[in-house]
Amino acid sequence: MSNFEQFHLDFYQSNYTIDDQEEGYNSYGSNESLCGSRKSQTGEQPPASAFAPSEMLLSSGSYTGQILQPTYSPSTLSHLSYTDGFDEEPPLLEELGINFEHIWQKTLTVLNPMKPADGSIMNETDLTGPMVFCLALGSTLLLAGKVHFGYVYGLSAIGCLAIHALLNLMSIPGVSHGCVASVLGYCLLPMVILSSSAVIFSLQGILGTLLALFIIGWCSLSASKIFTSALAMEGQQLLIAYPCALLYGLFALLTVF
Repeated sequence: MSNFEQFHLDFYQSNYTIDDQEEGYNSYGSNESLCGSRKSQTGEQPPASAFAPSEMLLSSGSYTGQILQPTYSPSTLSHLSYTDGFDEEPPLLEELGINFEHIWQKTLTVLNPMKPADGSIMNETDLTGPMVFCLALGSTLLLAGKVHFGYVYGLSAIGCLAIHALLNLMSIPGVSHGCVASVLGYCLLPMVILSSSAVIFSLQGILGTLLALFIIGWCSLSASKIFTSALAMEGQQLLIAYPCALLYGLFALLTVF
């Protein structure tokens, strides 16, 4: 057994002595006393609720919401209400670009060739009136026994492209396709009057020819007046009126024959 104990001591040799153990025990005791003193100091401090106002305690006690879901009072909901109501939104027709006041002003400008045109209004790409007038022309021709809807839309498209190319060559600022289509479509209104009269009586005669020539001059004069005011082409109204008269002459031929 003595040999085994000697082997055991030799195998587990270390530099740890009893003096180190006592020193560690004393340091542990000092740390324990320090912790005890801290506990006593914290125990002497008053609770945090003593410094908290009573309103906070009441609000925390009366909280009935769920976690991460705060409760709202009527006063807070009034502040969170939607500020931009439906009354402040623009009308639907205005968002679609349909302005009845501008349509009426353009119609009056076409009906009165001697009235000066407003270039700012006539330069808009408004196609509501032209579509209505084209549909009215086709409908009146249908009442006269002529199904010419395809001819009306085809001549309108070809005429808009031709007048657009011509105006871009003649004017410095240029013009858009929408503006040309809008002006030519609004000036188609007198032709609707001619097609409406064809429902009542026949235009294949001297009276019908004179009426057709008058309507052609009316349409071309209105269109040239609007183009010159919108594109600042003073002194070139007759040059613009001639190709417009050729275009509206084709519509007159559809109406008369």
